[in-house]
This record gives sequence, structure tokens and C-alpha cells, in this order.
Amino acid sequence: MENTGMVYLVGAGPGDPSLMTLKGRALLSACGALVYDHLASRRFLEWVPSTCRKIYVGKQAGHHSMKQDEINAVLVELALSGLTVVRLKGGDPFVFGRGGEEIQALEAHGIPYETVPGVTSAIAVPECAGIPVTHRGVSRSFHVITGHTLDGKDCLPPEFETYGSLPGTLVFLMGLGQLPAITARLIGGGLAPDTPAAVIEKGTLPDQKVVRAPLSGIHAKVMEEGIGTPAVIVVGETASFHMNYDMKCSFTGPLAGYRIGMIGTRHFTDSLGHALEQEGGEARPILEMEVISHAADPAMQEAYRNLSAYTWLIFTSANGVRLFFQGMQQAGRDYRSLGHVKFAVIGDGTGRELANFGFHADYMPDSFCAEALAQGLASVLTGSDRILIARSRGGSPVLTRILEEAGLVYDDIALYQVEGRPVNEQSTEDTEGPVDAESPEEEGFDYITFASASGVRAYLSSGLVIKPGQRSGQTKLVCIGDITAEELKKHGTKADITAGTYHIQGLVQAIVKDAISRKTEGTASV
Repeated sequence: MENTGMVYLVGAGPGDPSLMTLKGRALLSACGALVYDHLASRRFLEWVPSTCRKIYVGKQAGHHSMKQDEINAVLVELALSGLTVVRLKGGDPFVFGRGGEEIQALEAHGIPYETVPGVTSAIAVPECAGIPVTHRGVSRSFHVITGHTLDGKDCLPPEFETYGSLPGTLVFLMGLGQLPAITARLIGGGLAPDTPAAVIEKGTLPDQKVVRAPLSGIHAKVMEEGIGTPAVIVVGETASFHMNYDMKCSFTGPLAGYRIGMIGTRHFTDSLGHALEQEGGEARPILEMEVISHAADPAMQEAYRNLSAYTWLIFTSANGVRLFFQGMQQAGRDYRSLGHVKFAVIGDGTGRELANFGFHADYMPDSFCAEALAQGLASVLTGSDRILIARSRGGSPVLTRILEEAGLVYDDIALYQVEGRPVNEQSTEDTEGPVDAESPEEEGFDYITFASASGVRAYLSSGLVIKPGQRSGQTKLVCIGDITAEELKKHGTKADITAGTYHIQGLVQAIVKDAISRKTEGTASV
């Protein structure tokens, strides 16, 4: 059928979103419908288009929202409606993911499909706990076994004891609820009670937990430590290994255990989140700032027509640079119209964006703030200059006040505005079925980052009530610069931390410094 859509069975990987394949992420960013199970991270949902239909089919330990036949029917219906469908599964679709059953249903209806492998938790989770599933001279093989039977009842297959005689490493998925029976029947099958065993909860994620004990005592250890699902069970000699020195997935960075909530555009929070995760933190956007262009408005169109009248262009953000040049092209002007113009930018991030369009900044202040930018320009510009400021609506009045006091002529035009929406609302408002994962209000955050005054205003008007982080017992507000901190102060709230340099790395460095000082204070008080 000509209008039949394509179905992609995509492996999401073991939990950490950065371990998803590039192809899988690319398909997410272009899909028309997403059918997904319980996910370890909401970031997967943030990667899909805003127009994407999101259907939660809710497979989680002990809770199945849809039966497999119903899931198959959903995939068929979506594809027959002409949508490009991503069926997102944890780990790999063909490792206890029931991908084969879904493919059989698609084939029965003549629906085209493709499988996209994912990193299986059977290997990745033990690895992030420092456990190799094979090791020369110790384990020459490994066996991946499900803790669930076909009918889903709380029982293991009759031949389960035979696993106790298998050589190598045994890896059990979805078996935590059956752990007492698993250990008893492995020992009954001949496996020594003192065989090393390990259970890893939330493997590859910042709140990963690992317990180790002899096989006969592993269940008691799990109960003692309060280990929950999702969990991977490893049995064999390599389960006693701790090969995780300086591994990123062992979360040994200065931000290990800290959860950071981010406010900003998707591009900004993607970059900031990656930088924070490199330091061991768990970063999550809680409020996404949407940039709305006003390049087509009469004031900006008039400015584009009169570019020859301006001698300087001032940009106070990378968004402003990008939207200005996009609007310029849409207005039918080319870059030669700017041959006589000089450029001033507020900081190096804005300067880099300007360079992407083939221009270099003629002026950038040493201190990346509106006041320093205005004071610097006031000292080099003359009354014969005419300035175009293309920036966000509601930008800092400090910039124009200083230029005005210096007697300089300018046009301050709102090129865009920024509006914020809670990520939970944005990710789930189109979701069919129960919402999967916690909302920002249900989670705790040790830090909340603000990258703009508009982000502060959006946060304060959102009504979000953020709980303190589990690691620190409090939530600190972190601002990218003085203007942002001043906006908080205007609303009766004080910034706990202000970055020394006003860019992503400055934010990260400020948070890392604070986290290290917290750790030092905690050690000193012991």
C-alpha cells in the first residue's frame, strides 16, 4: 500500500541516553509516532518532534499497561495511517524485547520495518559496575537468561537447575522478584553457594547501585541495601571484579550523585547537560525556553531595508545572531549589505555564532555582560554612528541607558522573544496512555541553573515547586551572570551561585566548585 508508513524497532540502550546509537537518535528526531515502554530517562521523549504522537505502552517490572497483542495492533494501526513509527525498547529489541513478535505482526499486514540495534543491558550494566562478562582464564562464555516465563507467572521453567551446571558467567534480566528462587535453584543445580554474585540497580545511570555477595547471601544483601528495579543479576567468578577505576559510567566525577535542573533553549540545555554529565552529574531540563522569532515584524523588516544606514550591529545572544541572519535571508537581503557594518557581541558564545555566518566581532567586552558591552562601546563610538540592537524582547535596559547617556543614536528592536514551558508538560501533553516517569515537581534537584533573565521570569511564573536534592538536602539557584542574578533579586529571591564567566563552562565550573566545597565541609564535620 502506497501510504503505509515505516516502522523502526529501535533499541534505546541500557539506560543512559548518551549510550543510544546515533541512528536511533536520528530516527527519534524525525518520527511521526513514538510507541515506548517504561524509559530510564525522559530525555528520549525530549528528542522527538513537537508534532509526534507519543503512545506509552507501559512495560515496567510487575506492571504491564498493554498486552503484547494490543501493542502489535497499535503499531499496525499507526503504520497503516501513513506515519513513520519508532517502537522504542530498552536495551536491544531482540534481547528479551519481544521484537520478533512485533515484526511477525507487521509482516502479516505487509508493513515495512527496520530494526536498529541497541546496547544491551546484559553487557553494558555489568560493565558499568566494573564486571566483565568474560575474562581470559576465568570466564570463556556468558549466558543471558530471563527471569520471566512466557505466561508471566511467578515461576521459573522446570529445567532451570541446568543453568547451575553452565560454565562462564550467568546474567539474569528482569529477575529481581525471582531472586530467592533463582539462587536456590542454581545451588540445587550444582552451583557452589560461595559463587560470587552481584545485583546492579539502575545500571549506567547516576543513581546506579551495586551489591555483591556470595550466591547464597545475595538476596539478603539486596534486601538489606533496598535494591529495586530495574536490576541486572550477575552470577559467576567475574561478579567479584571491580574494574571501574576512572570509568565515566562509574560516576566518580565531582558532581556524582547530584541532580541539576536546567532552564534554557533545547540547544543550550543539550550542551550544558552534556558538560555537567562529563563531571558525573545527572542533568535534566525542567523548563524549556522556546524562541519565537519576530524577524518578519514591521520594525525588523524596516531595519533590513535600511541596513545601509547603520554603522554598528549589536548582538547580545547567539539566538539573536542566528535569527537575524535567517530573517535577513527571508527578507531577500544578502551579506553584501553588511560590508560596511561593524559588529559588537556580548561574549564569546555570541561571537562564535557570528563567525558561523562568516563575520568576526569588532568589539567584545572582557566581562560578558550588558553593562560592560555598553560602556566599552560608549568609549569608542561617536555621535555620527548609528546602532542597530537586535535582541530579545525585554532585554536589559542597562545597555540602552548607557548608550543614551553617551549621546549615541540607536534602534533597539525586538528580534525575538523567549517563552518557557515545563518539560513535563511539553513531553506528555500529547502522550496517549498514562504518563511515564516523574515530573520535575516529584523529583529533587540539588541545583537549578538560569541562563537568562527571561528564564528566571518563566521559572517564577511556572508555579513549579522543586523538592531539595537527595544528595545535598537543598536546592541552590545558579545564575550564568549578574543580569540573571539581578532578575532573581528583583523578584525577592537571591542567587546562591553566580558564574564567574558568563557561558556554559562558567556555569559548570561554578557548580563543580560548590559541590567540591560541600564535600570538603562534609568531610570536615565528620
